[in-house]
Amino acid sequence: MDDLRALEAEAVHVVREVAAEFERPVLLFSAGKDSVVLLRLVEKAFRPAPVPFPVLHVDTGHNFDEVLEFRDRRVRAGGHRLLVASVQDSIDRGRVREDAPGASRNRLQTRTLLDALAEGGFDAAFGGARRDEERARAKERVLSVRDAAGQWDPRAQRPEPWSLYNGRIRRGEHVRVFPLSNWTELDVWRYVALEDLDLPSIYYAHERDVVERDGMLLAVTPLTPALPGERVQRLRVRYRTVGDLTVTGAVRSDATDVEAVLAEVGAATVSERGATRADDRTSSAAMEDRKREGYF
Repeated sequence: MDDLRALEAEAVHVVREVAAEFERPVLLFSAGKDSVVLLRLVEKAFRPAPVPFPVLHVDTGHNFDEVLEFRDRRVRAGGHRLLVASVQDSIDRGRVREDAPGASRNRLQTRTLLDALAEGGFDAAFGGARRDEERARAKERVLSVRDAAGQWDPRAQRPEPWSLYNGRIRRGEHVRVFPLSNWTELDVWRYVALEDLDLPSIYYAHERDVVERDGMLLAVTPLTPALPGERVQRLRVRYRTVGDLTVTGAVRSDATDVEAVLAEVGAATVSERGATRADDRTSSAAMEDRKREGYF
């Protein structure tokens, strides 16, 4: 496990550097596997002291129930302060406009996140993104500067030789911090096994009513009912990633424990976002376009 401990040490170093250099950090927490691993690393960075900054969840209102239940349980068990920024509140206040009832709210999260960061006066936001997930995320540095409007310019990235990080920012700017940049999906699952981390139950195989739509298995819910002509199937599935349930697909699976998931991930040839996130399929630059606007 030496390679995992090396990745762990690198991430803990990043967390401590940012905590020392910035005045008001915050941890973005979706309750997905990456943010669960990141939260454990943050806890390790400050033990035995409590984590000195809050946890922020940007709530789309389109969450899986199992994920919300896990979020509250994990934050409570760790004694963390949870802040929830609601996309529905942003819609109600006229900050964003929903395309249609039941449509994906992933893009709407950007304004909700930027408003929450501004209202909290946060100058650094930790996130669990990894470079192997998607080509736009592969362009990110560990410390990624956002301008006063919260936007990202991939051509204005700062060099980070020898793990030296430049945290200088102008008034109104902030940084996104990605301690898991050099991890892979397999590394995350190996760390889950090593640390015996609890995850939302939907990461493991279970039976669920789904429909096949645009090559993906989408859960049948009040927000995502079967469309005319679609056949509802009761299948054994699991989720490789969690997010807005209107655009997050499941994969067929019999993996009910970490060891079985490790075997599946080790044999996978498509990243979890490429396999299960419909919003990343709209164009080859879909994620980069959202990130330029201020997305996670």
